[in-house]
Amino acid sequence: MKKLLTGLLALVLLLSTVSAAIAKNDKEKKSKKFRLGVEVLLQDKLDLIKGKRVGLITNPTGVDQDLNSIVDLLYNNPNVELTALYGPEHGVRGDAQAGQYVEKYIDEKTGIPVYSLYGATKKPTPEMLSDVDVLLFDIQDVGTRYYTYIYTMALAMEAAKENNIPFIVLDRPNPISGTKVEGPVLEDKYSSFVGEYPIPVRHGMTVGELAKLFNKEFAIGADLTVVKMDGWKRNMYYDDTPLQFVLPSPNMPTLDTALVYPGAALIEGVANVSEGRGTTKPFELIGAPFINSTDLAAKLNSYHLPGVKFRAASFTPTFSKNVNQLSHGIQIHVTNRDAYKPFETGLYIVKTIHDMYPNDFQFRARNSAGVSFFDQLVGNGSIRDGIETGKSIEEMKKEWQPGLKKFMETRDKYLLY
Repeated sequence: MKKLLTGLLALVLLLSTVSAAIAKNDKEKKSKKFRLGVEVLLQDKLDLIKGKRVGLITNPTGVDQDLNSIVDLLYNNPNVELTALYGPEHGVRGDAQAGQYVEKYIDEKTGIPVYSLYGATKKPTPEMLSDVDVLLFDIQDVGTRYYTYIYTMALAMEAAKENNIPFIVLDRPNPISGTKVEGPVLEDKYSSFVGEYPIPVRHGMTVGELAKLFNKEFAIGADLTVVKMDGWKRNMYYDDTPLQFVLPSPNMPTLDTALVYPGAALIEGVANVSEGRGTTKPFELIGAPFINSTDLAAKLNSYHLPGVKFRAASFTPTFSKNVNQLSHGIQIHVTNRDAYKPFETGLYIVKTIHDMYPNDFQFRARNSAGVSFFDQLVGNGSIRDGIETGKSIEEMKKEWQPGLKKFMETRDKYLLY
């Protein structure tokens, strides 16, 4: 009996070892089939930058599959002269919080000047580009209109055009897939740095595809090259690739965050409800001191929204809204990401809190033009008006369908995968 058990144990260990080896081999094969834009550039298209003075717009997400920074990859390549770095919101090293201005400084590791493209100077000036022959953009987007990196890209494309500098986008995946498009198309009156162009909230495009669309449809006219990925398919989520998730900003720590962000970020337009900043689950946790978490979770679950469940939750933000105040609300749990509609879900959350707590709920104040931050996020003023006057979500959805349909027709022309 003892020999039998010993033999079975040895067999189990052998099978475990073989299984691990197969899994490792499969991952290596998958990795070889998949290449990011930066990898395609360095392996196949180095002539695009060889012998030229290169300016690089990037942040911590600008890494290859082995997590090597593009800054180091270019700096250490003898055929490339890296002369300037440009950081979007949160900076090149990702150590600045949302809205924090990062001044010009010298990168400690390379000695290369770093210019901020957030705050006072969102668009590169001629002085910032004086030592640059070609501009590269390599930043991971999260697939949502109000994530600011895509407007850093667009403004840099404008500067490249004005200064006769070629612009190269090194493409990366849309982490929440490239097949789903949702939400209203932004109206021009509501244009801002959280929504510069008339695209829907969840656009279903890669940064390279957006660059092509911006360049043509909005008359930027830059000398644009997009270095495509190899092996990315439109239905892929980030964890369908061999890539490790590097947080694109301090409050975007995981793929789960990116999944809920297109709708949960609408809470940023509410003055006194926390979107979970200052917790370990930003945008997944939503709440305020005046909310009854059990009641809110039950009400939201009663809608039977596709692909999502709500759990009553309490939390205390360490910064941002409701700092150091015990807040009650919900945690968003995505149960089926293919069925889940994040923007619609976010609207239900905002409207439900508004309707349940009308004496406490406050949208952020409107500016002199009558536009609130919530309006800038959704891209119009009609949704806030609809919430305040008791319209249903279904009525609101019908209103944005014509614009969404028109965008889908335009979008088709710029899809690369």
